[in-house]
Amino acid sequence: MIRFSKSSILLLFLSIGMIPVYSQSRGVTTIDSLDVKYLNWYNRSPVVDKVQGAATDQAYREFLRDKSPRKKVVVAVIDGGVDIYHPELEGKIWTNKKEIAGNGLDDDNNGYVDDIHGWNFIGNSKGEHLLYENMEFVRIFKKLNPRFSGVKDENGLSAEEKRLYAVYLRSKTKYEEELRKHTQRKKDLDNFEEYVNHFEEVLRKHLRKQEITVEDVKSVKTKSEMVSAAKEALLDLYNKGFTRKDLADMQKRSNDFLNYYLNLDFNPRAQVEDDPEDPGDIHYGNNDVKGPRSFHGTFVAGVIAAARGNGAGTDGVADHVEIMTLRVVPDGDERDKDVALAIRYAVDNGADIINMSFGKYFSITRGILDDAVRYAGDHNVLMIHSAGNEADNLDLTEHYPSAILADGSRVPNWITVGATSNILNKEFCGIFSNYGAENVDLFAPGVNIISLAPDNKYEMGDGTSFSGPVVSGVAALVWSYYPELTALQLKDILLESSTKYPKAKVYSPDIKSPKRKKVKFATLSRTGGIVNAYNALLAAGKALPVN
Repeated sequence: MIRFSKSSILLLFLSIGMIPVYSQSRGVTTIDSLDVKYLNWYNRSPVVDKVQGAATDQAYREFLRDKSPRKKVVVAVIDGGVDIYHPELEGKIWTNKKEIAGNGLDDDNNGYVDDIHGWNFIGNSKGEHLLYENMEFVRIFKKLNPRFSGVKDENGLSAEEKRLYAVYLRSKTKYEEELRKHTQRKKDLDNFEEYVNHFEEVLRKHLRKQEITVEDVKSVKTKSEMVSAAKEALLDLYNKGFTRKDLADMQKRSNDFLNYYLNLDFNPRAQVEDDPEDPGDIHYGNNDVKGPRSFHGTFVAGVIAAARGNGAGTDGVADHVEIMTLRVVPDGDERDKDVALAIRYAVDNGADIINMSFGKYFSITRGILDDAVRYAGDHNVLMIHSAGNEADNLDLTEHYPSAILADGSRVPNWITVGATSNILNKEFCGIFSNYGAENVDLFAPGVNIISLAPDNKYEMGDGTSFSGPVVSGVAALVWSYYPELTALQLKDILLESSTKYPKAKVYSPDIKSPKRKKVKFATLSRTGGIVNAYNALLAAGKALPVN
């Protein structure tokens, strides 16, 4: 017979159930099943609606009602794929007019055959897709371990070898820590499932039913100590939010870490058939821009460009916009080369804005990426990057990609975005959001966001992954009416016109400690502001009047 303590089981569930997984959905698929109080809140106005959104609706209603857009702005969404056939994105997907669809030829001679709506850099010519990948620190550890496993210190190493050795030690430490953590987590989850199975089996026998519901558990009346204990334990779990689906999702995530992200024997890149460290090797991938994992990119695209005012669901920020889809992000860490080629593709094919809702903490091939970032800057492209979801201070932690290049210089055409909620209170800043007085430029809505999901659905999610697209949408909105602005002028307008709260005190982001410190919101970013479409258009209008 399994022995258990009710309190220990509850603690186990709470500990494994509190694993932060941001940039993920809440598992709801229709507008009717969502909490409608959050629908479109990111478009609301702090002044008019008393909701801490980006004031998009106010901008359309009060400033743009008698004006016409003058340019269709192209936003490249570099992500894990986009469901370009979602009804709310109809007419909003970029099309390569230099390419003839379906003829199997590279009509525009750019190296990509039939790249009608963008390109999938994590696939092959057979139409197959790379789905899972190692984490970057695992790839680095695998690559450098044969070289440095017997090295005790950096004595006798060249300057470049010392740099690599330091990265090797960091990656080795990170790998060992994560392997221990997720191995233990799998054991905890398996033990927890065993306890739940035991409770349910006791009640199934008592009720003489193969399937039991919450109502069945509540209805149990017994003098049996064992049955009463099983009933009480399950009801306590249900009251804490436990569902079998949650447990299955956590077990899958745990298995994914051990089977894919941290597995030293896993080498999925062979499927792509390229050299992932050679930026000149571009003849790989395919034109399936949706791929098998398009939730994240579809959500991002919806925040930027979902049809406005059609009554069907959520409203995107920008109306006169097209989404160019570039698939580079697998389930695991992206490769610098794929991101670099996607940036270059976006620039060469007319993208005005590049949205990047991904990131990682390790890189030894960042030079490939730095060159592409400079290339975008040289071509007047605005790059918008989500800050990340680990509650880290980016002034103290390296994060890739970044506006700060390997040589210490900073590219000016870059905006890094943190995440906020809809109410100005102590929980205003997302508990998960990365921040930094120097390396995060501003914040934008990123908590309880409702947007598009693949297969004509809608979902709710949290993450800086979704605050970045709010800023991309506002940038596209302003640029569509004021195309004379340069990328740097537009960036300055977005930052300077953001809604400021110099006296507001909020809990500092912290997903590890139950005791969070209060800080001035103004200290969490360079501007201390929230992006504001209405203010940005006013500022642009003063600089460049439109008829």
